Amino acid sequence: MARRARSEMIEETRGKLVAAAREAFGRLGYADTSMDDLTATAGLTRGALYHHFGDKKGLLRAVASAMDAEIDERLNAASATPDHWAGFVGRCRLYLETALEPDIQRIVLKDAPTFLGSDYLETSRRACHISLTARLAVMMADGVVHGGDAETLAHMINGALVDAALWIAEADDPAPRLARAIANLDLLLSGLRASGQS
Repeated sequence: MARRARSEMIEETRGKLVAAAREAFGRLGYADTSMDDLTATAGLTRGALYHHFGDKKGLLRAVASAMDAEIDERLNAASATPDHWAGFVGRCRLYLETALEPDIQRIVLKDAPTFLGSDYLETSRRACHISLTARLAVMMADGVVHGGDAETLAHMINGALVDAALWIAEADDPAPRLARAIANLDLLLSGLRASGQS
């Protein structure tokens, strides 16, 4: 039997730690998760955690980054349609809907910003701004939305969506807030639409 490559073993160890941390952080919260319990669940040692992630915050950063990438994949899939406007609105709605998912609420919207601070927020925002800017620029070029500064609009729209998602996630019963946000999303976005677009 061939020995597995060192890179495969490293990825497997990192994957086990990230998966165990995602489950624990989502269920208990970052602050209440014991590193001894987490590493035992993964069948690893605290030394493995420190070797691969530096510390507990490094592990949270890895979990949040993986979740951000998953959310981005879902948003890209939702907006992959020939109708750019429908895809854009669908993407915005889906982002708000993710605020109902318990692990996203706890890890991405609450704990990561709280414990990782501005570095995490800036990295996460930058990726969103780049994606939104590109989509808005395409819709402007196609005459779907009014001409304007795509980058500025991306910052404004992303800010509104993130704030709404946080507002939804912090509620004891978030579903009614999501319904209100979705009901008002079209009103918010409708001013972008060029006249004559159905």
